Amino acid sequence: MSDANKKEDPLNGREKPMEEPQEAANEEAVETKGGMFFMSEESGEEDSKEEVSSEELIIIDPNVEDLDLTHSRIASMANLACLTRVQTIGLRQNLIKQIEGLTAVTTLRELDLYDNQITRIEGLSTLVNLEILDLSFNRISKIEGLEGLTRLVKLFLVNNKISVIENLGHLTRLEMLELGDNRIRTIQNLENLTHLHSLFLGKNKITKLQGLDTLTSLQTLSVQSNRILKIEGLDKLEELEELYLSHNGIETIEGLDHNLRLTTLDLAGNRITRIQNISHLVELQEFWFNDNQLGNWEDLRQFENLKNLQTVYLERNPLFYDSSSPPKPDPSYRRKIKLAIPWIRQIDATLAR
Repeated sequence: MSDANKKEDPLNGREKPMEEPQEAANEEAVETKGGMFFMSEESGEEDSKEEVSSEELIIIDPNVEDLDLTHSRIASMANLACLTRVQTIGLRQNLIKQIEGLTAVTTLRELDLYDNQITRIEGLSTLVNLEILDLSFNRISKIEGLEGLTRLVKLFLVNNKISVIENLGHLTRLEMLELGDNRIRTIQNLENLTHLHSLFLGKNKITKLQGLDTLTSLQTLSVQSNRILKIEGLDKLEELEELYLSHNGIETIEGLDHNLRLTTLDLAGNRITRIQNISHLVELQEFWFNDNQLGNWEDLRQFENLKNLQTVYLERNPLFYDSSSPPKPDPSYRRKIKLAIPWIRQIDATLAR
């Protein structure tokens, strides 16, 4: 962990950044940016209850290879067709409602449309060289329109309105799939994604770990903040290194017999009363177990053979508090952990001394 005072959370990797207020449409302006020419015009868009200006896109350099037009009040992609050499297009935080104008842009390798107003995945069928697609923070309700993107390696669909995992079976080169913060209830239709290294499904409504048997290359799995009650369905994931299952309804640590390469295990915010069935995880470096129901110090014997362990989070378990009424943090809490795991480097968010 690079920062001793910050517990990393894979769900926060693509959180929506703080936006600057958009300018009111009370004046005309002309400017250039990234090989583009903009002319301001009024827009009827009322997402923020105030009228904002939008920009008309006019190409002045058709040979540009990298475009970054973040937060530029762009409402239409219609004028991108003349780009003959473009490799990456970044259109984050704009006012785009429809994916269009890309039919002839076949050189494109990365398309970033994070934080717009898109409701449908379309207009991408000719982008045969596309490797990275980010449609996070939009209004998409269905996974579709990806049929031609057989070279896709990374797909981000965080914070949309997707309820079903579907239409991904042809993306056999996919290595990273982010579907966090949607409305998904079932892990399904992932059988063909055998090259997948990272799968993020946090902040959905998933009740069971299933449909993962063929994902034998998976190294990172995040199913945080769902409705999981049992650790199961992971037997085939022998390459798994990071498992994030915090903020579910899990009561027992189990089902990890074959996950010998785990380096990070996140079980924070569950209902678990015992630390057990992890003494075989000798590669473990990070164990996050805060906000559970652990009250027995004897359970820390599970760590005796885990000599690679560097960080433990145990705060706000019953053993974190003393016997006073109301209970207060036990002043000997950190000392007891240090005695049980002398080689530990970090206890909760603070370096061990």
